[in-house]
Amino acid sequence: MFNPITIPFGSKMLFNGVKLKPGVTVADIELALGEMCHVVKETYGNESGGFIAGQVFAFSGFISKEGSVKSVKEPDYDIAIVTYWTSFEQHEKSHADKAFKDKFNVLAEMSNDTFELGFDMLWQGIPEE
Repeated sequence: MFNPITIPFGSKMLFNGVKLKPGVTVADIELALGEMCHVVKETYGNESGGFIAGQVFAFSGFISKEGSVKSVKEPDYDIAIVTYWTSFEQHEKSHADKAFKDKFNVLAEMSNDTFELGFDMLWQGIPEE
Protein backbone atom coordinates (compact mmCIF):
# COMPACT_ATOMS: atom_id res chain seq x y z
CA MET A 1 0.00 0.00 0.00
CA PHE A 2 2.83 2.42 0.75
CA ASN A 3 5.53 0.87 -1.41
CA PRO A 4 7.60 2.77 -3.97
CA ILE A 5 6.23 2.69 -7.51
CA THR A 6 7.94 2.19 -10.85
CA ILE A 7 6.42 3.86 -13.88
CA PRO A 8 7.29 2.44 -17.32
CA PHE A 9 8.29 4.97 -19.96
CA GLY A 10 5.40 5.84 -22.26
CA SER A 11 2.77 5.57 -19.55
CA LYS A 12 -0.19 7.92 -19.47
CA MET A 13 -0.59 10.10 -16.38
CA LEU A 14 -3.98 11.32 -15.20
CA PHE A 15 -4.04 14.27 -12.80
CA ASN A 16 -7.27 14.63 -10.85
CA GLY A 17 -7.82 17.75 -8.75
CA VAL A 18 -10.49 17.59 -6.05
CA LYS A 19 -11.93 20.69 -4.36
CA LEU A 20 -13.63 19.77 -1.10
CA LYS A 21 -16.88 21.37 0.02
CA PRO A 22 -16.52 24.01 2.76
CA GLY A 23 -16.13 22.33 6.14
CA VAL A 24 -15.06 18.97 4.65
CA THR A 25 -11.53 17.99 5.67
CA VAL A 26 -9.01 15.52 4.31
CA ALA A 27 -9.75 13.34 7.36
CA ASP A 28 -13.43 13.32 6.35
CA ILE A 29 -12.67 11.84 2.93
CA GLU A 30 -9.91 9.38 3.85
CA LEU A 31 -12.15 6.30 3.96
CA ALA A 32 -13.94 7.14 0.69
CA LEU A 33 -10.63 7.91 -0.99
CA GLY A 34 -9.04 4.70 0.29
CA GLU A 35 -11.96 2.58 -0.87
CA MET A 36 -11.94 4.21 -4.30
CA CYS A 37 -8.18 3.68 -4.70
CA HIS A 38 -8.48 0.07 -3.53
CA VAL A 39 -11.14 -0.65 -6.17
CA VAL A 40 -8.95 0.85 -8.90
CA LYS A 41 -5.88 -1.11 -7.79
CA GLU A 42 -7.64 -4.45 -7.34
CA THR A 43 -10.11 -4.28 -10.23
CA TYR A 44 -8.12 -2.61 -13.01
CA GLY A 45 -4.55 -3.36 -11.92
CA ASN A 46 -3.82 -5.95 -14.57
CA GLU A 47 -2.87 -6.01 -18.24
CA SER A 48 -6.45 -5.78 -19.48
CA GLY A 49 -7.35 -3.07 -16.94
CA GLY A 50 -4.30 -0.92 -17.64
CA PHE A 51 -3.78 0.59 -14.17
CA ILE A 52 -0.06 0.80 -13.34
CA ALA A 53 0.15 2.81 -10.10
CA GLY A 54 -1.19 5.84 -8.30
CA GLN A 55 -0.51 8.45 -5.66
CA VAL A 56 -2.70 10.78 -3.60
CA PHE A 57 -1.53 14.15 -2.30
CA ALA A 58 -3.08 16.79 -0.03
CA PHE A 59 -2.17 20.42 -0.77
CA SER A 60 0.20 21.49 2.00
CA GLY A 61 0.02 25.23 1.40
CA PHE A 62 3.54 25.39 -0.01
CA ILE A 63 3.88 27.42 -3.22
CA SER A 64 7.29 27.67 -4.88
CA LYS A 65 8.18 31.21 -5.86
CA GLU A 66 11.32 29.84 -7.52
CA GLY A 67 9.42 27.35 -9.66
CA SER A 68 6.53 29.66 -10.60
CA VAL A 69 7.03 31.83 -13.67
CA LYS A 70 4.11 34.26 -13.92
CA SER A 71 1.79 33.98 -10.99
CA VAL A 72 1.94 32.56 -7.52
CA LYS A 73 -1.54 31.55 -6.42
CA GLU A 74 -3.11 28.73 -4.48
CA PRO A 75 -4.62 25.95 -6.57
CA ASP A 76 -8.36 25.57 -6.73
CA TYR A 77 -8.18 22.03 -5.36
CA ASP A 78 -7.32 20.41 -2.04
CA ILE A 79 -6.41 16.90 -3.15
CA ALA A 80 -4.42 15.69 -6.15
CA ILE A 81 -4.90 12.12 -7.32
CA VAL A 82 -2.20 11.05 -9.76
CA THR A 83 -2.64 7.75 -11.59
CA TYR A 84 -0.59 6.03 -14.27
CA TRP A 85 -2.18 3.93 -17.00
CA THR A 86 -1.19 1.95 -20.07
CA SER A 87 -3.65 3.95 -22.19
CA PHE A 88 -6.25 6.70 -21.93
CA GLU A 89 -8.82 4.25 -23.33
CA GLN A 90 -8.25 1.80 -20.46
CA HIS A 91 -8.55 4.65 -17.97
CA GLU A 92 -11.85 5.80 -19.44
CA LYS A 93 -13.21 2.24 -19.58
CA SER A 94 -12.39 1.69 -15.90
CA HIS A 95 -13.97 4.97 -14.84
CA ALA A 96 -17.17 4.19 -16.75
CA ASP A 97 -17.46 0.92 -14.81
CA LYS A 98 -20.05 0.68 -12.02
CA ALA A 99 -17.49 -0.60 -9.48
CA PHE A 100 -15.47 2.60 -9.84
CA LYS A 101 -18.41 4.97 -10.20
CA ASP A 102 -20.00 3.77 -6.96
CA LYS A 103 -16.84 4.63 -4.99
CA PHE A 104 -16.10 7.85 -6.87
CA ASN A 105 -19.63 9.14 -6.26
CA VAL A 106 -19.06 8.97 -2.48
CA LEU A 107 -16.01 11.23 -2.87
CA ALA A 108 -17.87 13.49 -5.32
CA GLU A 109 -20.64 14.08 -2.75
CA MET A 110 -18.06 15.66 -0.44
CA SER A 111 -16.53 17.76 -3.24
CA ASN A 112 -17.45 21.02 -4.92
CA ASP A 113 -15.57 20.12 -8.07
CA THR A 114 -13.24 17.58 -9.61
CA PHE A 115 -11.32 17.64 -12.87
CA GLU A 116 -9.08 15.09 -14.51
CA LEU A 117 -6.42 15.89 -17.09
CA GLY A 118 -4.42 13.37 -19.14
CA PHE A 119 -0.72 13.73 -19.92
CA ASP A 120 1.69 11.85 -22.19
CA MET A 121 5.05 11.09 -20.56
CA LEU A 122 7.91 12.95 -22.25
CA TRP A 123 10.81 12.24 -19.87
CA GLN A 124 11.71 10.46 -16.67
CA GLY A 125 14.97 9.84 -14.88
CA ILE A 126 16.74 9.20 -11.62
CA PRO A 127 20.11 10.45 -10.37
CA GLU A 128 23.05 8.40 -11.51
CA GLU A 129 25.06 6.82 -8.72
